[in-house]
Amino acid sequence: MAEDGRVPLRWVWITLGLVVASSVWFLVWVTTGAGPVAIAYVAVPLGGVVAVAALYDLWRAVRGNRLARQFWGRLLVGAASMTVGYVLMAVNAFRFSVGGYTPSMPISAAAAVGLGFALAMWAVARVPVGTSGTGQRRRMYLDRTIAFLGCATLLWHFGMAPMLTADERWAPQTLVLIGLAFVLSIAGITKVAYLGEGPVDRTALRLVAAMSLTAAGVAVLAATYGNAGGPPSQAVVLPLAPLMLVLAVRVQSNAFAGVRRSPRSNSSLLPYLAVAAVDLPLVAVATGHLRWPGRVVILAAVAVSVLVIIRQFLAFRDNSRLLGALRTKEERLQHEVSHDGLTGLANRAWFRDRLQSALASGSGATVLLVDLDDFKAVNDSLGHDVGDELLVSLAGLLREVTGDDGMPVRIGGDEFAVLLAGGTTVGETVAQRILDALTQPISAHRLMVQASIGIATAAPEATLDSVLREADVAMYAAKQRGKAAYVRYLPGMAEPVLAHMRLGGELRRALDAGEFHVVYQPVMALETGVIIGVEALVRWQHPERGLVPPVEFIPAAERTGLIVELGRFVLRETCRQTAAWLAEFGPDALQKPGVNVSARQLHDPGFVADVMAALGDHGLTPDRLVLELTESAALRGGQISRTLHELDRLGVKLALDDFGTGESSLSLLRAFPVAIVKLDKSFVDGIEVDDANPAARDARQAVARAVIQMAGALGLDAVAEGIENEAQAARLRELGYTLGQGYLLARPMPAAEMTKLLAAQRSAVAAG
Repeated sequence: MAEDGRVPLRWVWITLGLVVASSVWFLVWVTTGAGPVAIAYVAVPLGGVVAVAALYDLWRAVRGNRLARQFWGRLLVGAASMTVGYVLMAVNAFRFSVGGYTPSMPISAAAAVGLGFALAMWAVARVPVGTSGTGQRRRMYLDRTIAFLGCATLLWHFGMAPMLTADERWAPQTLVLIGLAFVLSIAGITKVAYLGEGPVDRTALRLVAAMSLTAAGVAVLAATYGNAGGPPSQAVVLPLAPLMLVLAVRVQSNAFAGVRRSPRSNSSLLPYLAVAAVDLPLVAVATGHLRWPGRVVILAAVAVSVLVIIRQFLAFRDNSRLLGALRTKEERLQHEVSHDGLTGLANRAWFRDRLQSALASGSGATVLLVDLDDFKAVNDSLGHDVGDELLVSLAGLLREVTGDDGMPVRIGGDEFAVLLAGGTTVGETVAQRILDALTQPISAHRLMVQASIGIATAAPEATLDSVLREADVAMYAAKQRGKAAYVRYLPGMAEPVLAHMRLGGELRRALDAGEFHVVYQPVMALETGVIIGVEALVRWQHPERGLVPPVEFIPAAERTGLIVELGRFVLRETCRQTAAWLAEFGPDALQKPGVNVSARQLHDPGFVADVMAALGDHGLTPDRLVLELTESAALRGGQISRTLHELDRLGVKLALDDFGTGESSLSLLRAFPVAIVKLDKSFVDGIEVDDANPAARDARQAVARAVIQMAGALGLDAVAEGIENEAQAARLRELGYTLGQGYLLARPMPAAEMTKLLAAQRSAVAAG
C-alpha cells in the first residue's frame, strides 16, 4: 500500500499493459499466423494474478470497515477462483491446441470460474443499499425488476439466444459461465443505481459490473465466428475484465483516502433505460421475418415507449435542474448564515460552534481576539467605504498570515478572531505574524493601522464563555499597554482589566449624576502676572473613590466614546463661566479661555455645531474661545483637517498643546490654522539647571528658543507650560517668552477661587 492509504497505481498500469500487449499479439497473429494460438490464453490468468494482488492490498487497507472488508474479501476469493480456472484453461490450451483450433474449457476450469462468478454475485448481493421505509423498498425492488428484465432481454437477444440457436453446438460449461457473467453484470448495474454513501463506492461497483460485461463480447464473437471467435475473445476481450477489476480497486482506495466522492445516484432513470433496452430487440424482431401488420404493431409500440422515455427524461432533467437550483440556494443560505457578508470570513456563530466542538472533544483550542486600534477614526475621517475596504484587506491579511495554523473569523465591527487547534505556543507565533504584517500599509488607500491582540488557551475545565472572556480581558490588557501589542491571558489578569472596563459604565452614571466639574488653570503674562486666559480642566469627584485622576478616566472615556459627551459638558460649562466672568469683570478680564479637545471629538460630525451653539447660548463671540489639541490629534486625517479649518473660518482660535514632542511639529504649522503654540513641559523642566547635565539643558534651551523665534516669525502666541520655579520663569523671559502656565504661577482651581483671583486682579489694577 502507498503511504497515503491508496492501492498502488502500478497494478493498473500492469493490467493495462497486458491488454495492450495481448491485443498487439492478436493483430500480429491474425496477419502473419506466427506463434501458437495458445498464447491468446496467457493474458487473462496473468491479469487475474495482478487483480488478486490489488484486491489483497485493498482488503488489508479496510480492516476498520467491516462491510467493505467483507465485500472486497469475497471479491478477492472470487477473483482468485476465476484466476485458477483461467490458469487451468491456459494449460489445457497449450497441451491440446492444434493450429488455429483451441479445445473447449475443461470442466475443472469451468467449475473454478463458475465458483468465482458465484462469489462475486454473492458479494454484490450483500452490499447494502441506501433505502429506508417499506414504500421506498417496494419502489426500489419494482424498478430493479424492470431494469433486470430490460437488460436481460437485450443480452438474451444479442448474446445468449444466438449461441443457443447456432448450428454449432456450444459446450454447456461455456453457456453457463456466460449466463452467470450476464447475471452478475445486470445485478451490479441495477444495484449501483440505489447504492448510497456507504462502504462500497458506486463507481467501483460499476467497474465490477463492467468486468462481467466482457461476457457479452465473448457471446457476440462466439455467435458470429463459432470456434474462430475463441482467440479474439481470450486475447482482446477477456483481458479487459482484470483491468476493470483493478480500476475498481483503485477507485475504492481513492474514496477511502478522501481523494474523490462517489457521483450521485441516477436510480430515477434506470427503469426508462431498461425500457429503451427492450426496444432494441423489438426493433430487431420487427425487421426480421414477421408479416407487415405485425411489424407495424411492434414498431408503433416501440415508438410509443421511446416518446414516453423522452417525455420522462425531459421531466427528470427539469426536476434535476430545480433540485440543483434549490440545493445551490440552500448551500448559499448556509454559507450566508455562517459567514460574514463583507469580508467572506466565517462569522461569530460559526466561531462559537467550532470552539464549542473543540472544547467538547477535549482537543483543546487557542483563541486570538484581534481588535483594530482607533478604527473609528478611519470611518470618521475617511468615510465608511474606506473603512469597509480596510476591513476586507485585514481579512485577507489574516487569511494569509494564519495559513494552515488556524481559521480567522470576523466577530463584528472591527473585531476579528483566530481559532487555533490546541497548543499554547502557536498563539504567540501567529499574533506576532499579524503585528509584523501590520507594520506595512494595507488596503488600496495604503493605510497604516495597528491592532491589539488577546490570547487565551482553553484549560481542561474551560467553557466557551470563559475562553472568550479570557481572550477579551487579554485584548483589553494589550490596549492598556499602549496598543499594537499582544498579551496572553494569565490568572489574576481579569480584575484590573475588568475594573478598567467597568470604569466606562461608571462614567455614564457619573455624567448623568453630575459628578464632573471644571477647574481652571490661569495663563499669565510672565512680566506682570496679569491673567490672560485659562485652561479648562475636567475633574471627577467619585462618591466612593474620591477624586479620580484624569489619567485614569480620560482613556476610558476615549475608548467608550463618552469623551464626546464629556467634552461637550466641559465646553458649555467653560463658555457659561467665561460669560459670567466677562459680565462681572469686563471684556478685558479674560482674553483666552481654552478648552482641550480630543481627536474623537474632532471626528464627531456635530462638533462644530456644538461649539457654535455653546458660544451662542452664552453670548460669546468665536474669537473668545481657544480650542487646544495635541499634535497627535492634528495628524489624524482629512476629517479633522476640515473641522479645524472650518473653526478657524468661524473665528475660533486654535492652540497646539504639548508642542515640540511630535514628529511633524513644523509641518503642522503650515497645514493647520494655528494661532497659539504651547511649549511642552518636557522642554521647560531643567531649562534653568547649570551643572547637572549641560548637554540636556542646552538642548532644551535650543528647542525653547527655536519655538519662540518661529512663533514670532509666524505671528503666533507662544505659551510655556509647566513652569514650577522662578529660575525657569526667568530663563524663559530671557528667551523671549511673555506667556506662561504652571504651578509657580497658579494651580488649577475651582471657578469660585478663579473668581476671587480675577477680583483681586481688578482691585490691583484699580489701585495701580
